Amino acid sequence: MDRRLLLDLAVGAAAIAGWFLLYGMVRLATRPASPAPAPATPELGAEPPAVVSLLVNRWSVTEDAAESTLLDLAARGFIELRQPGNDPMQTTLHLPPAPPDDGGLRPYERRVLDRVRGLAVHAVVPLTALTFRDQAQARAWNKRLRAQVVADARRAGLSRRRFGPAVTTLLVAAAMVAGVGVGLAVLHYGIWHQEEDNVGFAAGIVTSAALSALAGASPGERDTALGRQVASRWLGVRAWLRGHEQFDELPPAAVAVWDRYLGYGAAVGATRLSSAVLDLGLGDRTRVWSSFGGTWHRVRVRYPRFLPRYGRTLPGLLLRAVISIAVGAFLLKVVGGAVDLAPSTTDQVERVLAVAVDGIAALALLLLISGGYTLVRGLADLAAERTITGEVLWLEVWRSTARRDNQPSQPILHHLAVDDGTGDRTTAWVLPSQWATDCRDGDTVTVRVRPWTRRVISLSVVGQGRSRRLTESPVVDDTDDLPASGRGGTTEPAGPAARPVGLFTPEEVGQALGLPVRAAEGLELPGPLSGAQFRSAADGQPVLMIQAVDGAPGRWIWRLNARGQELPGIGDGAFVSASGEQAVLRVGDSTVAVTLVGAARGRAAHLPWLLAQAAARVSAGHDGASA
Repeated sequence: MDRRLLLDLAVGAAAIAGWFLLYGMVRLATRPASPAPAPATPELGAEPPAVVSLLVNRWSVTEDAAESTLLDLAARGFIELRQPGNDPMQTTLHLPPAPPDDGGLRPYERRVLDRVRGLAVHAVVPLTALTFRDQAQARAWNKRLRAQVVADARRAGLSRRRFGPAVTTLLVAAAMVAGVGVGLAVLHYGIWHQEEDNVGFAAGIVTSAALSALAGASPGERDTALGRQVASRWLGVRAWLRGHEQFDELPPAAVAVWDRYLGYGAAVGATRLSSAVLDLGLGDRTRVWSSFGGTWHRVRVRYPRFLPRYGRTLPGLLLRAVISIAVGAFLLKVVGGAVDLAPSTTDQVERVLAVAVDGIAALALLLLISGGYTLVRGLADLAAERTITGEVLWLEVWRSTARRDNQPSQPILHHLAVDDGTGDRTTAWVLPSQWATDCRDGDTVTVRVRPWTRRVISLSVVGQGRSRRLTESPVVDDTDDLPASGRGGTTEPAGPAARPVGLFTPEEVGQALGLPVRAAEGLELPGPLSGAQFRSAADGQPVLMIQAVDGAPGRWIWRLNARGQELPGIGDGAFVSASGEQAVLRVGDSTVAVTLVGAARGRAAHLPWLLAQAAARVSAGHDGASA
């Protein structure tokens, strides 16, 4: 290779590498601090919960900011939280008739309160109705709230930009220097290579602009001296709250007893149950609660998607390696003798062909290196198999088969995030989908894994998690809602198809829809379907229709309707359609569909609450039938 070419490449690479080295050093020097906790104390400070959440999470705004603000608004009397039964998911939010003056609310506090007020029907909102149906709206709302929290923290002197003006100026100046280096290298190459159109100046401008744009992108917030002091005190409050047994199991309605402590507990990450129940559309699968090891903590989860080795089987990996090596060797054998990195010919066609040959040779070398590396690492991965035990944090479909006309898409691989107690960060494993139904979040599992490909090769559940109990619908005590077989009478089918009329009371439907209704009346439906409907007490027109079916038809109906917005924690699965006028619920092999019609259209805020009632009664019916 020509020494002049080597010099040009070295100068350009050194200029860019030098800038990235400086950028890395700046990021390292401006990392947010991790203050040491102060002694445990019950003394609350003047900072609002959302700002406290920013401080204790190393100057990062998380979903705790909105959740803790909601609880704090309840503690201050702007809203009321009521839990009618044993299930926290049935909690409702009520707007008091004479709320306090909201003139002193901060922008993000008003944002949360405005969302509650905007969704309220007759001053009531089910807790599960606070979630967003449009992901774009959820992201926009979340982004504005985070910006308002950060602005408040900056005004209080508790936070600052991670890259201040001086740092940004330094990086931009370094980017200009790097651009000059790249430009000179390209210019020199064009001169000695006798290029007619020398692009050295353009290369320098493009390099400077790209690096300057990266320097100007905000990497977040960092600490201040006052912020570190305040964060240390709030970490002491967290230690005091975690010292109270069962504090992490308090539901949102416990704010009536614990007052502002519950909101601040959510801000510092000490209220596992309340944080799990509250959802303003800000859930983050990359930061998941875990109780593995005996204490609740959050774990950051990474989900690789584009690494070629990720989730691959060993035979598939080795086959790819062998093919890569074979193709690379063949190409190198074909073009290896014709490689000319600095062609001396002036013929344009020959120069293009020389560049093409060089490119093929480079590709061949890349294939040989990649294939050899994959082969060695694949075999080493086989030897490095290990067994880990931990708590399931997250389980979701990663890859599925293509959808066909007569065959729905079927999952192939799942992401499985497991906390094995070795740290507060983990990378998701890849689980074959045939094992995905064996576990659920919260379960303790033992898995045999291959660390390099992150593939699970065996899985066994060694302990069922608390989430199974939390998501089970409570059994109602009203025996009038149980099947006759459960009371010693005549035998009826246990599923909802036998008793759709009894799934809701007129009072419940009237409360949910905001209009009085008559008693339920049965509907004659074709085939295995059974149904009921409620009519408006004012004009006698239908407002709510219920369809129920069991067994294989029920599973088929579920597959057709399980789309839209998912409602976690209700039965074995629940969805609200994109239009908001229909909801579907599954408990075992029983499926219930609820549809708003007539004057009830547009009153979908309480559909999740109605499904929770239905799930409780359907579950009770199954329990009574199996007893």
